[in-house]
Parts: sequence; C-alpha cells; structure tokens
Amino acid sequence: MTKITPELWMKSWDSHVKTESYPKESLGVLFTREMAKFPQNIACWMMEREITYGELLENVKRFATFLQENAVEKGDVVAISLANCPQYIIAHVGTLLAGCVASGLNPLLSAKEIAYQLNDSKAKVVVTLDAVYEKVLSKKLDEIPALEIVIATNISEYMGLSKIKVFLGKKLGKIPNGKIFDWPGKKVIKFSNVVSVNPNVKPVTIDVDQDLACLQYTGGTTGFPKGTELTHTNLIADYTIFANWMNLEPGTTLTLSAFPMFHAAGLTVMSESIWVAGSQVLIANPRDIGQVIQEMIDHKPTIVANVPTLYGMIMNHPKAKEIPNEVLDNIRLYISGAAPFPAEMIREFETKMKATNKVMELYGMTETSPVCVSNPILGKKKVGKVGLPLPDTELKLINIETGEAVETGEPGEILVRGPIVTRGYYNKPEATAETIEPDGWLHTGDVGVMDEEGYIQIVDRVKDMLIVSGYKVYSVHVEDVLTKHPDIEMVAIIGMDDPDRPGSEIVQAYIKLKKDVEATETVKESIQQFAAENLSKYEKPRVYEFREELPLTTVGKVLKRALKDK
Repeated sequence: MTKITPELWMKSWDSHVKTESYPKESLGVLFTREMAKFPQNIACWMMEREITYGELLENVKRFATFLQENAVEKGDVVAISLANCPQYIIAHVGTLLAGCVASGLNPLLSAKEIAYQLNDSKAKVVVTLDAVYEKVLSKKLDEIPALEIVIATNISEYMGLSKIKVFLGKKLGKIPNGKIFDWPGKKVIKFSNVVSVNPNVKPVTIDVDQDLACLQYTGGTTGFPKGTELTHTNLIADYTIFANWMNLEPGTTLTLSAFPMFHAAGLTVMSESIWVAGSQVLIANPRDIGQVIQEMIDHKPTIVANVPTLYGMIMNHPKAKEIPNEVLDNIRLYISGAAPFPAEMIREFETKMKATNKVMELYGMTETSPVCVSNPILGKKKVGKVGLPLPDTELKLINIETGEAVETGEPGEILVRGPIVTRGYYNKPEATAETIEPDGWLHTGDVGVMDEEGYIQIVDRVKDMLIVSGYKVYSVHVEDVLTKHPDIEMVAIIGMDDPDRPGSEIVQAYIKLKKDVEATETVKESIQQFAAENLSKYEKPRVYEFREELPLTTVGKVLKRALKDK
C-alpha cells in the first residue's frame, strides 16, 4: 500500500490536462458571450425544431429583462420546475444574466414537497409546466407567501410540432397539459408573453466569489432537502476544469442526454454544452427509450450522457438493432454518472453498442458543483472505477471510525476540498458544520478505495440512502411520510437490487401496523394511495411487507441490516 498524494493520480492524467485560472465575470455574462460568438450554430434540438444560439440569446435577454422590469432583484431566487426543454435553458441563463439565483425544482415532486422547497428557498419566481401549475402547485399557492410570480409554459411550445400533432399529443396524454389561470396576490403569466418583451437588460455587478449563482437542492441525513449554495466561482471552476479535462473544442460537440436539468448532473451537461458553444439534443421524456434511440439515429451525437439504468434500457431495446454503425462510430464517449455502473453491464454495453473504451464513468455530488472525479477521456478507463481526481481538486480518504487517512487499497470516506466545493447549505448552519470542516474539507458520505494509479472505486455509502433510476431516495424521509398514515406504527425503508435495472434499487417498506389493525388489502391500498399523494414517484415503495415486530437495536432503532440480510 502507498500513501495517497496528488502525484499518485496526476501521473495518470491525459497529457493535455492542465491547471487553469478562472474568469472573474458572472456566469450570465460568460454564457451569453459564448452564445454571441456562434449565433448561427445550433444550440439545441427539441423534437422537430432546432434553435440557434442567436435565437436562444435573444430569448435569454428577454427573460432577464422581464425579471428586472418586474422587481426581481439581484440575489432573488428563481425556481425552475421543468422537464428538459429550451424554456429551461432560457430561464436558467436569463436568471443568471439578471443577477438572480437559479434553483432547480423537480416537477415530479408532490404539492407538499414543491411548497417546502419554494418556501425554504424563499423563491420569488417559479417557472413551471402548465400541468404542474394546475394540478399540483395551485393546491399550495396560498401557503407560499414569498412567491410573487408564476411563469407557466407547455412543453410543446418549442417542439416545432404541427398543431394537429400537439392536439393529438395532448389528447392522448403524451404531452402534459394544464390550464393557466389567475391567482389572487400572484402574477401568473405565460412563458410566451415573458419572452415577448423588448430586451433591455441592465448590467448587474456580481462578486463571483461571494454571490450565489445556483441554490441546488439535495437531500441529507434527515431526508429533508437542503439548498446547496453554489457561487459563480464554484460553477465557473467546475465548467472550466471539466472542459479542459474533456479536451473540448468550441462549437464542435453534439451531446445527447436524458439527465434532468433540475438535477445537478443534467444542469452540468446543459451548462457545459453552452460553455463550449456545443449543440445538445433535449430529451423531455427519458422513459420513451424508443424515442431516445430515434434521436440518436437522427442527430448522430458525439457525446451521450445518461445514468447506467438508461444505458441498459437502450442496449436491450429492440430498436437498438436499428442504430446504423455510422451513428455508433460517431459517438466518442458515453458519460455515466449519478449511480453505480456494474462492471458486467459495462462490458455488455461495450459489446452491443460498439463502445469499447468509450464508457467514461465519473463521480461528484451537488456540493462539488458537481464533478470532482472522472476517468480520462483518452487514457485508460477502468471498468467499475469512477476515475481520477480532477485538477485543483484536493482529495483524501479517511477511516470512518478514526478519521485517520487511509492508504491505497484501503476503504475510506472520500473528502474533497477546492474551488468547486460549496460554501454550505442555505440557512442550515448545523448541517453545514456537519458536512464541511472548518478548513474546507467536505465529507461526501461515500466510501471509496484508491488504487496505485490513483483511480477510485466507490464501494459503499455512509448515509442510509437508496439510488432509484439515478435519483437519491432518503429512507428517513420516506419513513417520516409513511408514519403519518393513521394505521402505521413503525416503518423501515430499505433498498433491494432491481433485477430489471442494474445499478438501480427497489424501495421496500417493512411495516408494523398499529394494534388491532389487520394487514388487509384495503389497508394496503390505503397506504399505497397515501404514498402516491405524499411522495415523489421514484420515492414510493414498490414492495410492502407487514410484520408483527421489526428488529430493534438496544436503543430502539430499527436494525435495517437484519432486514437487508433477510
């Protein structure tokens, strides 16, 4: 075994990798400047419509102008609750250009969860789908006092589809649809009206080291989402470092990704593409694997970025056999993140998709802006390992019990320090102190092992969480919600490997009912309905098991290990 030092992993970097200085201008200015350099280049495709950087830039300026003309000031939070679509890009970059703070918000959350995040962030504006506005958000609008403006849009607005296709899509339920109506005390406006204003953005002075660019929500040990504070410098550093790592030439890349933009991974894919004036294919519905494959065939991407489960679904889909060799040969990289990619699944993918040495696993978290470890783009990609620490990233592994540094080959919790590390959680000093040490070291909560060449393998998770299709599911949060059901006395949530989705888990609930309550089908259906109304789709248990007693430790905590061993 060897002592872990930067020299260990630096020797495995590609030769082009170097340490760079970072621009001292705001993200909004940097993004729009890059757009202005390539006005004729295609920024993105959405179904049957292509949008150039010139058109995108015009819409971004109009969105920023609307915010400024409606008293949305520097530092105010704009929550963006959309699927992947041009409206998300416009709202995100427009928010930054206006000097405001962008905050991704999962549109699949329940009304209660959406209200919690909007209240916690003190969001002044929310951009959302008309279906979410009518059917979810409107149930809680009166309970969100800081929210002043609701901007609603339909996913079809930038698809370029004919009126008849849009009509049929809404009629058949393939295009979510909802009504937009006024609300007392709130300004409710259509997205199309927002981007109809005359662009007149006023310059905003930004302290890139201190001012926030994003308030990105992530879970914690309590299961309640925490707003991760990411400054302009945090994100500029990560985008600069990773663009250098990827050896990307401006205006040459074409990325296809199903990572949701409200997620840290999806936000990075979208932002990195703009950072290098690349093009991107927007996937609004990652569950439609046939359409994902068709988009690959139609657009011939150079980079594909997804969670491992999606790669598995792509290679096993019947339509995968229709992908021409020229399309597969054109793909330089398959980037994988947000969940473990089993080694045997990678090898199967490489064989079926002509992807030998093209699968590039990486690792990061919202708190690291998010990428901090990656396999090299040109050099050796080690199957089952997430790669090497990136430039300007200090990293060490410590013994979970003693806190002492471990050596190569020994498991330890991964700690990270550097310009990409968040300064903390919004209005949560205790959570910040628990996660970030006074000298800047961030506890990731993940256990890894580093080999003699500096490559890291993730072997476990310190925090008791599950990974469901790339999303983090916090068992304590699910337990807290379910125990509010009147028939439940105690519940324990554990994860089981999903045989149909390697790298993903199934949420299983072990339930002890209250005295004199029997585990009838009626009771089970009542609990399932309660879960559907109060949890996100990916948080809901798929398996329920009723027990007369749950195994407990001596201090009264549920012994989950005993349940997992069973």
